[in-house]
Amino acid sequence: MEEGFWDDIDNANQVNKELTSLKKIVNRCSELDSQISDNLELLNMLDDSDLEAIKNELPLLQSKVDELSKETLLSGPFDNLDCYLEIHPGAGGTESCDWASMLLRMYELYFTHNGYKYEIIDKEAGDEAGIKSVTLKVSFEYAYGYLKREKGVHRLVRISPFDSAGRRHTSFASVLVTPIFNKDIDIEVKESDLKIDVYHSSGAGGQSVNTSNSAVRITHIPSKIVVTCQNERSQLRNKEEAIKMLKSKLYEMEIEKKEAELNKIKGENVSINFGSQIRNYVLYPYKLVKDLRSGYETSNADRILDGDISELLDSLLKS
Repeated sequence: MEEGFWDDIDNANQVNKELTSLKKIVNRCSELDSQISDNLELLNMLDDSDLEAIKNELPLLQSKVDELSKETLLSGPFDNLDCYLEIHPGAGGTESCDWASMLLRMYELYFTHNGYKYEIIDKEAGDEAGIKSVTLKVSFEYAYGYLKREKGVHRLVRISPFDSAGRRHTSFASVLVTPIFNKDIDIEVKESDLKIDVYHSSGAGGQSVNTSNSAVRITHIPSKIVVTCQNERSQLRNKEEAIKMLKSKLYEMEIEKKEAELNKIKGENVSINFGSQIRNYVLYPYKLVKDLRSGYETSNADRILDGDISELLDSLLKS
Protein backbone atom coordinates (compact mmCIF):
# COMPACT_ATOMS: atom_id res chain seq x y z
CA MET A 1 0.00 0.00 0.00
CA GLU A 2 1.28 3.44 -0.95
CA GLU A 3 2.80 5.48 1.86
CA GLY A 4 0.42 8.12 3.17
CA PHE A 5 -2.60 6.31 1.67
CA TRP A 6 -4.66 6.75 4.86
CA ASP A 7 -3.77 10.45 5.23
CA ASP A 8 -6.75 11.32 3.02
CA ILE A 9 -9.55 9.30 4.64
CA ASP A 10 -12.22 10.25 2.06
CA ASN A 11 -10.02 9.19 -0.85
CA ALA A 12 -8.93 6.01 0.94
CA ASN A 13 -12.55 5.05 1.61
CA GLN A 14 -13.45 5.66 -2.03
CA VAL A 15 -10.54 3.51 -3.28
CA ASN A 16 -11.51 0.74 -0.85
CA LYS A 17 -15.11 0.95 -2.06
CA GLU A 18 -14.00 0.57 -5.69
CA LEU A 19 -11.64 -2.29 -4.78
CA THR A 20 -14.38 -4.14 -2.88
CA SER A 21 -16.76 -3.75 -5.82
CA LEU A 22 -14.19 -5.09 -8.31
CA LYS A 23 -13.29 -8.03 -6.04
CA LYS A 24 -16.98 -8.90 -5.71
CA ILE A 25 -17.41 -9.02 -9.51
CA VAL A 26 -14.24 -11.12 -10.00
CA ASN A 27 -15.31 -13.58 -7.27
CA ARG A 28 -18.79 -13.93 -8.75
CA CYS A 29 -17.39 -14.53 -12.24
CA SER A 30 -15.02 -17.16 -10.87
CA GLU A 31 -17.79 -18.85 -8.88
CA LEU A 32 -20.15 -18.85 -11.87
CA ASP A 33 -17.46 -20.24 -14.17
CA SER A 34 -16.81 -23.03 -11.68
CA GLN A 35 -20.53 -23.88 -11.37
CA ILE A 36 -20.99 -24.04 -15.14
CA SER A 37 -17.89 -26.22 -15.56
CA ASP A 38 -19.08 -28.60 -12.81
CA ASN A 39 -22.50 -28.92 -14.44
CA LEU A 40 -20.97 -29.62 -17.86
CA GLU A 41 -18.89 -32.40 -16.36
CA LEU A 42 -21.98 -33.86 -14.68
CA LEU A 43 -23.86 -33.81 -17.98
CA ASN A 44 -21.28 -36.18 -19.48
CA MET A 45 -21.56 -38.55 -16.53
CA LEU A 46 -25.33 -38.71 -15.91
CA ASP A 47 -28.01 -40.80 -17.55
CA ASP A 48 -31.04 -39.16 -19.15
CA SER A 49 -33.09 -40.01 -16.05
CA ASP A 50 -30.76 -37.90 -13.88
CA LEU A 51 -30.89 -34.79 -16.06
CA GLU A 52 -33.76 -33.30 -14.03
CA ALA A 53 -31.35 -32.31 -11.26
CA ILE A 54 -29.28 -30.28 -13.73
CA LYS A 55 -32.39 -28.70 -15.28
CA ASN A 56 -33.45 -27.39 -11.87
CA GLU A 57 -30.18 -25.48 -11.60
CA LEU A 58 -30.49 -23.77 -14.98
CA PRO A 59 -32.84 -20.94 -13.88
CA LEU A 60 -30.51 -20.05 -11.00
CA LEU A 61 -27.45 -20.04 -13.28
CA GLN A 62 -29.33 -17.96 -15.87
CA SER A 63 -30.29 -15.46 -13.18
CA LYS A 64 -26.65 -15.11 -12.10
CA VAL A 65 -25.51 -14.66 -15.72
CA ASP A 66 -28.18 -11.99 -16.29
CA GLU A 67 -27.09 -10.14 -13.13
CA LEU A 68 -23.43 -10.11 -14.22
CA SER A 69 -24.42 -9.05 -17.75
CA LYS A 70 -26.33 -6.12 -16.25
CA GLU A 71 -23.29 -5.03 -14.24
CA THR A 72 -21.13 -4.98 -17.37
CA LEU A 73 -23.52 -2.30 -18.68
CA LEU A 74 -22.74 -0.16 -15.62
CA SER A 75 -19.28 0.65 -16.90
CA GLY A 76 -19.61 4.41 -17.43
CA PRO A 77 -16.84 6.56 -15.92
CA PHE A 78 -19.05 7.68 -13.01
CA ASP A 79 -21.59 4.82 -12.80
CA ASN A 80 -20.16 3.53 -9.51
CA LEU A 81 -20.59 6.89 -7.74
CA ASP A 82 -23.32 8.00 -5.34
CA CYS A 83 -25.54 10.81 -6.60
CA TYR A 84 -27.85 13.71 -5.86
CA LEU A 85 -31.40 13.31 -7.17
CA GLU A 86 -33.54 16.45 -7.49
CA ILE A 87 -37.22 16.84 -8.36
CA HIS A 88 -38.71 20.15 -9.50
CA PRO A 89 -42.36 20.68 -10.52
CA GLY A 90 -43.11 22.33 -13.86
CA ALA A 91 -45.63 25.08 -14.52
CA GLY A 92 -49.08 24.30 -13.16
CA GLY A 93 -49.00 25.28 -9.49
CA THR A 94 -50.62 22.81 -7.10
CA GLU A 95 -51.05 20.12 -9.78
CA SER A 96 -47.35 19.97 -10.61
CA CYS A 97 -46.28 20.27 -6.98
CA ASP A 98 -48.46 17.27 -6.14
CA TRP A 99 -46.99 15.31 -9.08
CA ALA A 100 -43.47 16.11 -7.82
CA SER A 101 -44.40 14.67 -4.41
CA MET A 102 -45.75 11.51 -6.11
CA LEU A 103 -42.40 11.07 -7.87
CA LEU A 104 -40.58 11.61 -4.57
CA ARG A 105 -42.72 8.88 -2.97
CA MET A 106 -41.98 6.54 -5.91
CA TYR A 107 -38.21 6.92 -5.53
CA GLU A 108 -38.31 6.70 -1.72
CA LEU A 109 -40.29 3.44 -1.90
CA TYR A 110 -37.83 2.08 -4.49
CA PHE A 111 -34.87 2.87 -2.22
CA THR A 112 -36.61 1.48 0.87
CA HIS A 113 -37.75 -1.76 -0.82
CA ASN A 114 -34.18 -2.44 -1.99
CA GLY A 115 -32.45 -1.42 1.23
CA TYR A 116 -30.69 1.51 -0.43
CA LYS A 117 -29.45 4.38 1.72
CA TYR A 118 -30.76 7.88 1.03
CA GLU A 119 -31.39 11.13 2.86
CA ILE A 120 -33.33 14.27 2.02
CA ILE A 121 -30.91 17.17 2.24
CA ASP A 122 -33.35 19.86 1.14
CA LYS A 123 -37.11 20.03 0.72
CA GLU A 124 -39.53 22.91 0.15
CA ALA A 125 -43.24 22.26 0.59
CA GLY A 126 -45.81 23.50 -1.93
CA ASP A 127 -48.17 26.32 -0.99
CA GLU A 128 -51.26 24.10 -0.96
CA ALA A 129 -50.02 20.56 -1.57
CA GLY A 130 -46.98 18.63 -2.74
CA ILE A 131 -43.47 20.04 -2.99
CA LYS A 132 -41.77 22.94 -4.76
CA SER A 133 -38.42 21.15 -4.80
CA VAL A 134 -36.53 18.33 -3.12
CA THR A 135 -32.92 17.09 -3.20
CA LEU A 136 -31.94 13.60 -2.08
CA LYS A 137 -28.46 12.23 -1.49
CA VAL A 138 -28.50 8.60 -2.64
CA SER A 139 -25.84 6.05 -1.66
CA PHE A 140 -25.69 2.50 -2.97
CA GLU A 141 -23.56 0.49 -5.38
CA TYR A 142 -23.86 1.99 -8.89
CA ALA A 143 -26.37 4.60 -7.68
CA TYR A 144 -25.54 7.06 -10.47
CA GLY A 145 -25.36 4.28 -13.07
CA TYR A 146 -28.89 3.13 -12.28
CA LEU A 147 -30.47 6.56 -11.81
CA LYS A 148 -28.77 8.78 -14.41
CA ARG A 149 -31.38 7.91 -17.05
CA GLU A 150 -34.11 9.31 -14.80
CA LYS A 151 -32.85 12.77 -15.77
CA GLY A 152 -35.47 14.59 -17.79
CA VAL A 153 -39.14 15.55 -17.78
CA HIS A 154 -41.77 13.16 -16.38
CA ARG A 155 -45.37 13.71 -17.60
CA LEU A 156 -48.53 12.76 -15.71
CA VAL A 157 -52.09 12.60 -17.11
CA ARG A 158 -54.94 12.10 -14.61
CA ILE A 159 -58.24 13.38 -13.27
CA SER A 160 -57.19 16.17 -10.94
CA PRO A 161 -58.05 15.71 -7.25
CA PHE A 162 -57.87 19.50 -6.96
CA ASP A 163 -60.40 20.24 -9.71
CA SER A 164 -64.00 20.32 -8.41
CA ALA A 165 -65.22 19.78 -12.00
CA GLY A 166 -63.26 16.51 -12.22
CA ARG A 167 -61.43 17.46 -15.39
CA ARG A 168 -58.37 15.76 -16.84
CA HIS A 169 -55.05 17.53 -16.24
CA THR A 170 -51.52 17.09 -17.55
CA SER A 171 -48.66 17.84 -15.16
CA PHE A 172 -44.90 17.92 -15.60
CA ALA A 173 -41.94 17.56 -13.22
CA SER A 174 -38.23 17.45 -13.99
CA VAL A 175 -35.71 15.12 -12.41
CA LEU A 176 -32.00 15.96 -12.23
CA VAL A 177 -29.33 13.41 -11.31
CA THR A 178 -25.77 14.52 -10.52
CA PRO A 179 -22.89 12.18 -9.59
CA ILE A 180 -21.12 12.94 -6.31
CA PHE A 181 -17.46 13.28 -7.18
CA ASN A 182 -15.68 12.13 -4.02
CA LYS A 183 -12.16 12.73 -5.24
CA ASP A 184 -10.67 16.21 -5.55
CA ILE A 185 -12.48 18.13 -8.29
CA ASP A 186 -10.37 20.54 -10.30
CA ILE A 187 -13.06 23.24 -10.19
CA GLU A 188 -12.28 26.69 -8.82
CA VAL A 189 -15.15 28.30 -6.96
CA LYS A 190 -14.42 31.91 -6.08
CA GLU A 191 -16.04 33.28 -2.93
CA SER A 192 -16.82 36.46 -4.89
CA ASP A 193 -18.93 34.40 -7.32
CA LEU A 194 -21.16 33.11 -4.54
CA LYS A 195 -24.29 34.57 -2.99
CA ILE A 196 -24.87 32.77 0.31
CA ASP A 197 -28.19 33.02 2.15
CA VAL A 198 -28.90 31.51 5.55
CA TYR A 199 -32.52 30.84 6.46
CA HIS A 200 -34.72 28.82 8.80
CA SER A 201 -35.19 25.18 7.90
CA SER A 202 -38.71 24.19 6.89
CA GLY A 203 -38.50 21.43 9.47
CA ALA A 204 -39.08 17.71 9.23
CA GLY A 205 -40.05 16.77 5.70
CA GLY A 206 -38.94 13.19 5.33
CA GLN A 207 -36.16 10.83 6.23
CA SER A 208 -33.27 12.52 8.06
CA VAL A 209 -34.47 16.13 7.77
CA ASN A 210 -33.84 17.96 11.04
CA THR A 211 -35.67 20.99 12.36
CA SER A 212 -32.97 23.66 12.47
CA ASN A 213 -32.22 27.34 11.95
CA SER A 214 -29.16 26.77 9.82
CA ALA A 215 -30.31 26.05 6.28
CA VAL A 216 -27.97 27.35 3.56
CA ARG A 217 -28.73 28.45 0.00
CA ILE A 218 -25.81 29.15 -2.34
CA THR A 219 -26.21 30.83 -5.72
CA HIS A 220 -23.30 30.56 -8.14
CA ILE A 221 -23.67 33.88 -9.94
CA PRO A 222 -21.79 33.07 -13.23
CA SER A 223 -23.72 29.84 -13.92
CA LYS A 224 -26.91 30.78 -11.99
CA ILE A 225 -26.83 27.35 -10.33
CA VAL A 226 -28.63 27.34 -6.97
CA VAL A 227 -27.99 24.66 -4.33
CA THR A 228 -29.53 24.34 -0.89
CA CYS A 229 -28.98 22.14 2.15
CA GLN A 230 -30.87 21.98 5.43
CA ASN A 231 -30.41 18.46 6.78
CA GLU A 232 -27.60 19.24 9.24
CA ARG A 233 -28.02 21.20 12.47
CA SER A 234 -24.71 22.93 11.86
CA GLN A 235 -24.70 25.86 9.42
CA LEU A 236 -21.06 25.03 8.59
CA ARG A 237 -21.93 21.40 7.70
CA ASN A 238 -24.83 22.54 5.53
CA LYS A 239 -22.52 24.97 3.74
CA GLU A 240 -19.91 22.24 3.17
CA GLU A 241 -22.54 19.91 1.68
CA ALA A 242 -23.93 22.70 -0.51
CA ILE A 243 -20.43 23.59 -1.81
CA LYS A 244 -19.80 19.90 -2.55
CA MET A 245 -23.06 19.73 -4.50
CA LEU A 246 -22.22 22.92 -6.40
CA LYS A 247 -18.76 21.61 -7.36
CA SER A 248 -20.29 18.33 -8.59
CA LYS A 249 -22.79 20.25 -10.73
CA LEU A 250 -20.10 22.55 -12.18
CA TYR A 251 -17.81 19.58 -12.87
CA GLU A 252 -20.62 17.69 -14.61
CA MET A 253 -21.37 20.81 -16.67
CA GLU A 254 -17.74 20.95 -17.82
CA ILE A 255 -17.79 17.27 -18.79
CA GLU A 256 -21.03 17.68 -20.76
CA LYS A 257 -19.59 20.75 -22.50
CA LYS A 258 -16.51 18.77 -23.60
CA GLU A 259 -18.67 15.84 -24.75
CA ALA A 260 -20.86 18.21 -26.78
CA GLU A 261 -17.76 19.70 -28.44
CA LEU A 262 -16.42 16.22 -29.22
CA ASN A 263 -19.76 15.10 -30.68
CA LYS A 264 -19.83 18.26 -32.84
CA ILE A 265 -16.38 17.40 -34.23
CA LYS A 266 -17.51 13.81 -34.86
CA GLY A 267 -20.67 15.09 -36.55
CA GLU A 268 -23.04 13.57 -34.00
CA ASN A 269 -26.20 15.36 -32.94
CA VAL A 270 -26.57 14.22 -29.33
CA SER A 271 -28.95 15.85 -26.87
CA ILE A 272 -28.00 15.97 -23.20
CA ASN A 273 -31.73 15.52 -22.48
CA PHE A 274 -32.13 18.38 -20.01
CA GLY A 275 -35.75 19.45 -20.31
CA SER A 276 -36.72 16.62 -22.66
CA GLN A 277 -39.75 14.45 -21.96
CA ILE A 278 -38.62 10.93 -21.15
CA ARG A 279 -41.63 9.13 -19.68
CA ASN A 280 -45.43 9.28 -19.59
CA TYR A 281 -47.54 8.20 -16.63
CA VAL A 282 -51.22 7.97 -17.64
CA LEU A 283 -53.87 7.33 -14.97
CA TYR A 284 -56.92 8.37 -17.04
CA PRO A 285 -58.74 7.42 -19.31
CA TYR A 286 -56.63 4.25 -19.06
CA LYS A 287 -53.55 3.29 -17.03
CA LEU A 288 -50.17 3.15 -18.71
CA VAL A 289 -46.56 3.99 -17.90
CA LYS A 290 -44.36 4.21 -20.99
CA ASP A 291 -40.69 5.14 -21.25
CA LEU A 292 -40.09 6.94 -24.54
CA ARG A 293 -36.46 5.78 -24.87
CA SER A 294 -36.43 2.06 -24.03
CA GLY A 295 -40.02 1.48 -25.13
CA TYR A 296 -40.79 -0.19 -21.80
CA GLU A 297 -44.49 0.02 -20.93
CA THR A 298 -46.88 -1.43 -18.38
CA SER A 299 -50.56 -0.96 -17.62
CA ASN A 300 -49.81 -1.47 -13.91
CA ALA A 301 -49.15 2.21 -13.23
CA ASP A 302 -49.92 1.79 -9.52
CA ARG A 303 -47.07 -0.71 -9.17
CA ILE A 304 -44.62 1.74 -10.73
CA LEU A 305 -45.79 4.65 -8.55
CA ASP A 306 -45.44 2.35 -5.52
CA GLY A 307 -41.71 2.14 -6.22
CA ASP A 308 -41.46 -1.12 -8.19
CA ILE A 309 -39.25 0.38 -10.91
CA SER A 310 -36.35 -2.12 -11.04
CA GLU A 311 -37.62 -3.69 -14.27
CA LEU A 312 -38.07 -0.24 -15.81
CA LEU A 313 -34.53 0.81 -14.87
CA ASP A 314 -33.14 -2.49 -16.21
CA SER A 315 -34.86 -1.84 -19.56
CA LEU A 316 -33.05 1.49 -19.78
CA LEU A 317 -29.72 -0.16 -19.02
CA LYS A 318 -30.23 -2.74 -21.77
CA SER A 319 -31.41 -0.16 -24.29
